[in-house]
Order: sequence, then structure tokens, then C-alpha cells
Amino acid sequence: MEVTREAQASIVPDINIITVSDLIECLKNGWSDYRQAPFVGLFFSAFYVMGGYVILSVLLWTGEIWWVMPLTVGFPLLAPFAGVGFYATSCLIEHEQAITWRRVMTCALLERKRQLPWVGAIIVVWFLFYMLISHAIFAITMGLGALTDITNSLALFFTPEGLVMIAAEIAVGAAFAFVLFSITLLSLPLLLEREVDFVTAILTSINAVVQNFAVLMVWAVIIAVLMLLAMLPALLGLFVVLPVLGHATWHLYRKLLDAPAQPKLYF
Repeated sequence: MEVTREAQASIVPDINIITVSDLIECLKNGWSDYRQAPFVGLFFSAFYVMGGYVILSVLLWTGEIWWVMPLTVGFPLLAPFAGVGFYATSCLIEHEQAITWRRVMTCALLERKRQLPWVGAIIVVWFLFYMLISHAIFAITMGLGALTDITNSLALFFTPEGLVMIAAEIAVGAAFAFVLFSITLLSLPLLLEREVDFVTAILTSINAVVQNFAVLMVWAVIIAVLMLLAMLPALLGLFVVLPVLGHATWHLYRKLLDAPAQPKLYF
């Protein structure tokens, strides 16, 4: 695969209006892409799943069980990190090119010196900020004593204070997830394919959410439900759900923005 960069910045086209039927089509296309290159989906999903296992292991080893709730809500915020590999694969499929490790990894690695890492930095900072707020919510609802009680257990979540804490964590987590969803929906695939700066990419993504608010809220709910269900069986469902959603997001990007006349990627 040859990857080149245009000397002039790409022109971002107008945002298209989509329907719920487009979302269904994107999911079907995402499943099709996953079936064509399952090794890519399994490889990138493995990093995400193993990261989850590391987090859970640390929680169990330290006995800090009360972190289970914020990490469960916040863990999906990092999912866009795995998206680049899925987007590159779907782009290769779109151009009817053979899917090889060299092509996928070259595409993903070349972006590390460009605009895409800025969005990655925003994701990390946003996740850490959420964890800080989540910590504060626990302290406010459960009291400072619970933070220093090394014998705390899952029983904490079933007390009246614990139920209030869960409700607050979910509400705040949903707000953080919505902001991140709006920022990353188009920005990551846009930066992968076109020669634009990360600010333009983020603003384009936010505008797409605003102009297709109702439909994209349905998409956000689909993502949340599928990710939750995928995490229940010891995170193993992520090996299917994460790549399917990643590939589907590329097709959603393509529906929201027309393909460029001269894309940054040449295959």
C-alpha cells in the first residue's frame, strides 16, 4: 500500500442527512467487513479486552472494589482507540484491495506523526477527567469513610447510598460519553482519509451530530447497548461487537460525508 499526503488541505464537503435505515445498513456492512477480515477485528479487539482484564485484576488485587462502577461506565470511552485499524481495513475493502497486516498497520502507524494523535490525547484527558469526577461522586454519595475502608465490597452498591451513586455515575458517564461520541464520530475516520487539521475534524463531527441529532442518538444507544451486552460475558463479546461497530462507523462516516475526489490514502 502506498500512503501519500496532498500538499493542499482537503475540502470537507457538506454533511448529509441520514435515516435510521442507514444505520441498519451500516451495521450490515460492518458485519460484512468483519467477516472479510476477522483477523483484524480479533487483533485490535484483543488489546481492548486485555486492557479490561488488567484493570479488573488490579481492582481485585488491591481490593478497591468500589472502582468497578466508574470503570465499567468509563471503560467504553476508550473504544475509539481501536477504531483506526477498523477504519483502515474498511477503506481497503472499499477500494477492493487485499487485506494484509502490512497495509493495515502501515496506515495506522503513519498517523502517529500527524493530526490523529491529538484526538487520541483528548480521549485520554477526557477519560481521566471522568475518573476524577467519578471519584468525587463516590465521595459525596458514599462518604469519605467508604474510600478508606479496605474491606469494602460489592455490597456497597446495594445500599441506598450505593444506588444513588450508581444513578449519578450512569448519568455523568452518559454525559461524558455523549461529548466524546460527538467529538470522535467523524473526526477519526476523517483524519485518516483527508488532509485536515484535528480542530476542523472535531467541529465537522460535532456539526454532523447536531444536524442528524435524532438519528445519531439512536446510533449512540445502539453502541451503548451492544457494548454493555458485549462486556457481560467476561468482555468476550467485544471480540465481535467492537470490530463490527468500528467497521460500521466507517460506513456511517461515508454516508454522512461524501467520498473525497482525491483521498489522502491511495491503494
